[in-house]
Amino acid sequence: MDTTFWKLKDEGLLPNKYFEVDFPMIVTRKLHTIKNKPLLFRPIMELHPEDTLQLDGHMLDSKRYAIIGADLRDLSELEEKLKKCNMNTQLPTLLITECVLVYMTPEQSANLLKWAASSFETAMFINYEQVNMDDRFGQIMIENLRRRQCDLAGVETCKSLESQKERLLLNGWETASAVDMMELYSGLPRAEVNRIESLEFLDELELLEQLMRHYCLCWATRGGQELGLKEITY
Repeated sequence: MDTTFWKLKDEGLLPNKYFEVDFPMIVTRKLHTIKNKPLLFRPIMELHPEDTLQLDGHMLDSKRYAIIGADLRDLSELEEKLKKCNMNTQLPTLLITECVLVYMTPEQSANLLKWAASSFETAMFINYEQVNMDDRFGQIMIENLRRRQCDLAGVETCKSLESQKERLLLNGWETASAVDMMELYSGLPRAEVNRIESLEFLDELELLEQLMRHYCLCWATRGGQELGLKEITY
C-alpha cells in the first residue's frame, strides 16, 4: 500500500528513478491496483512518454518508477532484476527498509547489507525496525507474534541501538547512527505532533511510549563526502 512514489511526484521531489522491491505475490496485487486506478497509473505514464513500458505479472519498469517482485534473500535474482530495470549504481542512492531485515536470519540480512554497501559507490541506508527486544516488553512482543505464526528470524540483531549500529559497520558501511522512535518523536515540532495526535484519539500514551522505545531508525553511509552524507545526524 506504500504510496511514497506518488507523494514525491506531487511534491516535485522524485529522484532520478524510484525502485520498489517486494515479494512477487505482493507486487502482483499492487500492479493490479495500479493498472486499474487511473490516479496511480497516469502519473507513471506522464513521466514515461515512450511506448517502451515493461509490464508483466511481477514487474513494472518505466522511466522514473520500477516495482520488482523479488526475494531479498536471493541476491543474484535481485541484482539481475534491478539491472533489467536499468538501475544505475554510479548515482548516489538512498536505500530504505521498513521492518524487513528482522524477518531474515542475521546471516541473510548481513549478506544483503554487504551487497548494498559494495554495489553502490555512494549510498545511504535507512532501516526502521525493532530494538531493545531483550527486555520484558520486547519478549512479550516476540511471544505475541509467535502465537500468530510470525517468527522474527533476525531478532537477535535487535537487542539495542548499539547492536543495530554494529551490524551496519560490520557489513561494509562507513558510518552508522541509530535513535529510538520515542526520542525521535519527542524531537518533532509541536505543530507536527499535534497534527499526528489529532488523526486518531489515543488514551494509552504509556503503551505508545513503550512501543516507540522498541522501534528505531538507523542510518548508515558509504562515500558521498562531497554530498555531506557523513554529517547527517539527529
